[in-house]
Parts: sequence; structure tokens; C-alpha cells
Amino acid sequence: MSVGTAPTATTFVGETLLVSQSVGDSVRSLEPLVLSLLVLVVVALVLGIWWLVRWFRRPPGVRFQRLLADYDDVTVLMHPNPDPDAMSCAMGVERIAESVDTATTLQYAGEIRHQENRAFRTVLGLEVESIETSSQLASDAVVLVDHNTPRGFSGAQSIEPVAIVDHHPGNGAGTKFTDVRTAYGAASTVLVEYLIDIGATMDAADDSSSLEVSPELATGLLYGIQSDTNHLTNGCSRAEFDAAAALFPGIDEDLLDRIANPQVSDDVLQVKATAITEKRVEGPFAVCDVGEIGNVDAIPQAADELMHLEGVTAVVVYGEHDGTLHLSGRSRDDRVHMGETLRHAISDIPMASAGGHARMGGGQLSIDHMNGIGPSDGISHEEFEERLFSALAGER
Repeated sequence: MSVGTAPTATTFVGETLLVSQSVGDSVRSLEPLVLSLLVLVVVALVLGIWWLVRWFRRPPGVRFQRLLADYDDVTVLMHPNPDPDAMSCAMGVERIAESVDTATTLQYAGEIRHQENRAFRTVLGLEVESIETSSQLASDAVVLVDHNTPRGFSGAQSIEPVAIVDHHPGNGAGTKFTDVRTAYGAASTVLVEYLIDIGATMDAADDSSSLEVSPELATGLLYGIQSDTNHLTNGCSRAEFDAAAALFPGIDEDLLDRIANPQVSDDVLQVKATAITEKRVEGPFAVCDVGEIGNVDAIPQAADELMHLEGVTAVVVYGEHDGTLHLSGRSRDDRVHMGETLRHAISDIPMASAGGHARMGGGQLSIDHMNGIGPSDGISHEEFEERLFSALAGER
């Protein structure tokens, strides 16, 4: 039986060195693969962060367009008795929806009575539908423009709009999209920015974009801005002037003239004359009761007329129609926020509502409730006028 030679320390060291060298060779062979994987992970992480930043920083117009693309059809709902700002916004939404093959129906509650509003609708060939109940809405997906709370028709309180585009103060919100810019003078300005965001061109001679804004839409949006800012003199932000400049290449001057200078009905002239001759002036404030009227839209026009009086900085005109007292106020006085003024004046009268901007406001109240129906003792027209003057002076 032979005995093997015992391993020496030198043998162990040699074997260890060979193993270490083998491991080192394996690690070195893996280094390029690990480095490549690390580079790929870093690049993927950077691209992911870049994509997320781009996603969350998408312009509002792009986000709004993509929202519309999620639906086959939407209802664009204007506020009751829509004005040019509301109607032009609806036209803008219609054009953006068309770009993503989404069908639209433009709807509103109430009536289009003001001669300027009727001319806007007729001259621009606007196709709109009037509704009286929520069941008449053309689709479940509703987009509100130029107001942020559905109102003016039965079942309005049950409507949950998917999107809201507005510039009025309020607490309304869309379930998927809300853009309320109270610093802007017109909601039409927001729609102009949306069109710019998605690369639309206002100039028919510019063939660099596949999304063209028609002369009717450009003219409508410009007039929407003009009408809500008293021809770019009241309540404007920088955005209104930028939007007007962007629209300028695409407007049709003949269409604009026909909208801006419609014929005026006799009853409107009569209400204006009453406001001028029957006004009550106290200091820089004027108030006038124009009595029973047939055309509610004559009231804000009479208020605009009284604002031309020298020395007058704020006015309120009111009149009665079908059992409701309608108020309209205008202000160029920094001390008088007209929306808040009217709200304070009617605050304790049941079934009354009022509000608006600093320069412009309106309201409605039931004649029956003014006379004492409900939880109040009633109030006379004389007392109501005293309330208006007190509110204008900041005493209410």
C-alpha cells in the first residue's frame, strides 16, 4: 500500500491563484454585458422621465383635443340665452372635435333674443338647438362653455359635464377636464389658445397645417372676445390682445360688420330712451327702473347706454318680464365690483340670484317673493332702489 505525497503550502497557493485568475477572467468577460445593461437602464429611465414630463406638460389644447377623441359624439352646452362669446366657444369646440372625428351637437336653454346675438347666429350660419329638459341633451358626454354650472332647464342639476371651458368665477368642475380662467376677459380667448396649441392655422393661404380655421370661426371668435370686453376696452388681459392678433389673418371683415351693426328693434330703443329719461342719479351712480318690458335683452343694452353719461361710474338698470325682475349692472369704478354689488343687494330676498365680474353683472328675482311670498316681509321698488344705491356705495 503506497502512501501519497502530502500537499505542500506551495501547491495550495498555486491552485488558489489559478482559481482567482479564472474568476477574474469570468468577471472581466461579464463587464461589457453589465455595463451595457446599466447603460440601457439609465437611458430607459431618462426617456421615461422625459416622457412623463412631456405628458404632464402637454398644452391644455392638446389635452382637450385628446379628451374629445375619446368620444364618438359630445354635446356642447352653452349658458341660457347665449351671447357671442358662448356661441363662438361652441364653434371652437366643434372644430376641435371635428379634427378627431368626434360628432358634436350645439345646444342651449332659453332663447337667442338680443339682435346682436341673432345676427351672430344668422350671419355665421350657426346650427344650434334649444332644450328645455336634460332628456333633450343629444349625448351623455357634455362640454360646458362660457359657464361652469349647468342651469336654465329641468334636470340641469343632475348633469355632470366631462369638460368645462370658462372664464367666470364659480365652483363647477368637469369630471375629466376643467379650465376656468377668471383673469381672462372672454372664454373665446381660451379656445383660440387651444387651436394654437394643436397647430391650427388662421390664414387660408398658409398650407403648413392640416387644421384650418374657417373665416366664419375666426370672425366669430374675434367678435366673441370683442363683445365680452366691450371691444377690448374693459376686463381685458394680455391674452385677449394676443388672441385677436392671432385671429386677424383669418377674419372676414364683411361678416364682422354685419354682426356688429344689426338693426335695432323699436322696443330696445324705447327701453334705452326710458333709461336715459327716467334714471335716478346719486353722485357717480345711476339706477333706473324701466318698468314692464317685452325684450329682456334690452336691459343690458340700456345699462351700456347709461355708462356713457358724464360723471357716472356705475349703473344698474332693472325691469319686469313675466313675473321676474331682471337686473343688469355696469361699472368702471374700481370701488364697485358689480357682481358682488348685485349679490349683496338681493342677498336676503328668497328665490333671487345675482353675480358677475367686477365690470359687469346681472341678476333675477321673483316679483312675488319681492312682494312678501316666502320667508320675508317683502320689499317695495323704492326700498329696492335704496338697497342698490347702498350696495353701490359699499354700505351693504
